[in-house]
Amino acid sequence: MKMIKEKRGQWKKRVKAAVQTVLAAFTFFMLQANTVYATGIKDSNLAKGTENLVKDATTWLMILAPVVAGLLIIYFCIRRSAADEMDQKKWNNRIVVAIVSCIGAVIGSATLNIIIGYYK
Repeated sequence: MKMIKEKRGQWKKRVKAAVQTVLAAFTFFMLQANTVYATGIKDSNLAKGTENLVKDATTWLMILAPVVAGLLIIYFCIRRSAADEMDQKKWNNRIVVAIVSCIGAVIGSATLNIIIGYYK
């Protein structure tokens, strides 16, 4: 029993020493940190190209999402009309999911367009 207590005490000392070492290293790192400003990024081709890519992708998403959702809803309605009562509930759920997904896609792409608009 005495040997277990000694090992437990040694383990606690090692953990305490490790924590103190990590804290000292973190403190040293924070004291040595320098602030760096990225001034030339906004004029780079990479930043402009990425901005244009996101803007074009969100514009296409705002156009394609309602079109695809409309086509899916038409397909689901046709399938619902040919289904029995049990399957009609599943097709109704799929129609609701298509509508909610379309609304989410349009809102998401509009939000991205608004956010990108602030960077100009």
